Amino acid sequence: MEKITDWILLWKELVERQGPFWNQKKRSKDNQDKWKDRSKMFYERVKERWSRPDPHRDIIISMISSCKNATVLDIGAGTGAWAVLLSKYALKVTAIEPSADMRELLMENLDKECIRNVEVLDRLWPVVGIEPHDFTLASHSIYGCDDIRGFITAMNEATRNRCLMLLRAPDQDGLMAMAADRIWGLPYDSPNFQVAYNAMLQMGMFPNVLMEKKGMWPVWTDNSLDDALDRIMVRFELKKGSDHDQYLTYLLKKHLTEKDGKLYWPSSMRTGLLYWDTKERDN
Repeated sequence: MEKITDWILLWKELVERQGPFWNQKKRSKDNQDKWKDRSKMFYERVKERWSRPDPHRDIIISMISSCKNATVLDIGAGTGAWAVLLSKYALKVTAIEPSADMRELLMENLDKECIRNVEVLDRLWPVVGIEPHDFTLASHSIYGCDDIRGFITAMNEATRNRCLMLLRAPDQDGLMAMAADRIWGLPYDSPNFQVAYNAMLQMGMFPNVLMEKKGMWPVWTDNSLDDALDRIMVRFELKKGSDHDQYLTYLLKKHLTEKDGKLYWPSSMRTGLLYWDTKERDN
């Protein structure tokens, strides 16, 4: 009989395998802000991504604007892209962001737009006793939390109407998935949409799904094969000279393409939107 996967446990294990940049517990030991000196680079990447059409933005705007005087909780607000956008359609947005560097840019962006209906909180989710909002959005902000059940349960408790969660959804046969399968014995190099969706089914939840087309995410590039190998080594916290070097080098040579002196990784990433109504769960 095939072993049944415990997706909630798998999520926890994948978070624990991440380095201190993403793992909240590893990072908190050193009291480090993972976005220190990186927030501006992140902001520029978000601006570039948001310069293109996105069906997720359109459907989320439609949901928020259809509710009169809606309040929105934005978990892991980052530099404020969602908070700024949704402030135009909501009565109030509460932006939760634990990074001081991110909050600084978030406040600057709110001031540039003269936005006054966004409250910014220096907190790490889950936040106990927060005032319920009509909508709760977690856009790529769950990856560092090893307790996916607690994270989602707290979202439900803080939401009167609908919860929304955006996560990266890599190809199951992508380059990083093949590397993970070789190194860890499973095709997941990090917590992602597939694991979260199955964890929610395990919790007795049946969220709606909207997937974007492949090609929306920027493609990784490296200057050399060694740089590409270093990228994998960092992701899996390996050192050069490991038993996996030969196989990983083979993977890179087989799947990377060269153009104008750079090596391009294959496009293998989408964003998946999970959304569910909390009212339905109460019935």
